[in-house]
Formats: sequence, structure tokens, C-alpha cells
Amino acid sequence: MASMAPVLCCRNITKRFGSATLAVDDVSFSLNEGDLLGLLGPSGCGKTTLLRLVAGFERPDAGEIELAGQTICGGGQWVPPERRRVGVVFQDYALFPHLSVMENVSFGLKQLYRRGELPKKQIKHLAGEAIALVGLSEMTRRYPHELSGGQQQRVALARALAPKPPLILLDEPFSNLDVQVRLYLRQEVRDILKNIGASGIFVTHDQEEALAIADKVAVMSEGQLAQLDAPEEIYQNPASRFVAEFVTQANFVKAVRSGDRWDTVLGRARGIPGEGDLMVGQEDLKLSVDEQGDCVVQARQFLGREYQYSLLMPSDQVLQVRTAASQRLAVGERVSVRLDCERVRFFPKDGEPVILGRRKKSAV
Repeated sequence: MASMAPVLCCRNITKRFGSATLAVDDVSFSLNEGDLLGLLGPSGCGKTTLLRLVAGFERPDAGEIELAGQTICGGGQWVPPERRRVGVVFQDYALFPHLSVMENVSFGLKQLYRRGELPKKQIKHLAGEAIALVGLSEMTRRYPHELSGGQQQRVALARALAPKPPLILLDEPFSNLDVQVRLYLRQEVRDILKNIGASGIFVTHDQEEALAIADKVAVMSEGQLAQLDAPEEIYQNPASRFVAEFVTQANFVKAVRSGDRWDTVLGRARGIPGEGDLMVGQEDLKLSVDEQGDCVVQARQFLGREYQYSLLMPSDQVLQVRTAASQRLAVGERVSVRLDCERVRFFPKDGEPVILGRRKKSAV
């Protein structure tokens, strides 16, 4: 069971590039020992910059960073990246092509030895231990060009783990890999980090990846933390429309008052506390073939275990719907839509989102 002691604390971190570009805007968070934090967001939101600030590759304009109880940045303190005891796994592996697997993994350990921070006899032992951890003990003499992309990334992970740092940083570590390799390697990396009780932060723009392997997810938007929470909470109860759209890719339908009810493209509803939008998950809309239906299947994508449909409503709004792979609808086919959602979230024009509670199934 992971300790609740924070291994990393970032307080009011701010970073500008030039006079106008605010890359990281007053960000504060902590990471408990043994936890994995996913930094999730679109390109340019500041997630990689934040990772680089923690690693020491960039200096913040304001704020403090504390690692394993030591202030490494802020309050007049600055610890350079090579002395922060932070392991980094880069997107492009960053392996030395002329060095073998053993030599690549030993490289950082040798730097520690030269600085008097590690006995020489420990280099081979720690390197071999890390290589075994990622399952490459039979490949210690191979060179990077003799390895697959997944194997190269394992070498990069072993190199980061070898000095046993209190924190591992992973910058989009799976983005250069094939889909199948990415799927099993991300779980393998999580299992490795969990088995040794390592703490880690990984940057990704892949919502599924962040939700699948992180203990906590920090969603970033325009340099700020839009929401930091458990994956389930992020998905089920997004704190803002941005989080809902980016993470869940939910549909939003307008609610307009009509007497004592509210009109939406999915029919009339009661209990809505004002004018705004209803968030409807793609999986919360149920379709059935209906020659008299007002809705038309505009596009269809087969995703393996499910279909994703683009549905043209009478209002000309297009809704995205996911169904089981057993339900195959033809493009151009007319359907009726049923809202099957126990919890509907309402986003008013002003103010905080509201959970409306359990709602009855309603048909269009």
C-alpha cells in the first residue's frame, strides 16, 4: 500500500516564454509517494513545460518545488537537473547509438560514481537489476539499432530507474510506438513502477492512456490545472466544460425554457435549474432503427469492440454516439434516440456544473 507522504510538492509554479506567452500559470499540486500522476491536455497547454520545470531543464519565474523533503527550486534555492535525483524517460528514447544496452543503462550511474555519490562496484549491480526489471537481461550486449521500439523504450526506462530516484518523469513515452505495442507496454510500465513503489509523472495527450494507468489525472488547459482528481472522478464528474469535452468527448445539448419545462434536442426535461447545456455521454444515447425517426446516421466508424456514429438531429446538431459492435447501423438509416443516463450533468451559462441526479429514460 502506497504511503501518503508527498514525494513532490509544486507551489504556485509560473513560467513565461518571452513577454506575453504564459506557459504555466500559478500551478500547485502534490504527488504522494508510490502514486502515478498523468499530465493530460492538448498540445500547447503547458504539460511538457511543467514536466521540464520539475526536472530542472527550465527555471520557473515564480513558485517553489520540493522533492523528497528538499527544496530544489524557489526560496533562493536551485538544484541543477543532474543533482535532482529525478529519472527522465523521453519520447524519442534518447539512447546512445554507439553504446550497448548495459552501457546505456550504466551511463548515468557512472556520472554518479565520478561525483563520488556511488561506489564503483554498485554500477554493474544496479544496471543489471534495472535491466532485469524491464525484462531485457538476455539483451545486455545489443545496440539500440538491434532492438524494437518497445525494447528501446524499456532500455530508456531501465536507465531512468537504475539510480533508484524518488521520482520518474515520462514525457509522452509511448507516442512513437505502434498501437498494439503502446497498449501492452503502458500497462507493463505501470506494473513495473507499482511493483517497486516508484512515484511517477507522465505527460500524455491521450485521454484513454491517462485514465488507464494513472492514479490521479491532472487536466491542463492554457497553462492552468483545469482539474486534478482520480480518473473515475474526472470522467464521471468533469469540473468544467473544457474537461468534459476534452476527456469524455461528451455531447452538449442546449436547454431552453418552455413554460415549466426545458426544451432540448433530446426532448423536454424537468428539473433543470436555469438556461445552459446538458452534458450527454456518447455511451448514454441508445439508438434503434425507426423509419419514422427524425434522426439520421451521418457517419459510422468501427472501433473494434464498438461503433461510433455521427447522428444528424432535426436541429442540424450532430451528436456522437457509441454502441456495442453487435449493433450495426447503415449510413443514411433513420433512427430514434433514447437518453439512458442515470446522472445528467448540467452546465449553466454562469456558475458551477450541477449534477441533476437520477433521471428517467426519455425518447425523442
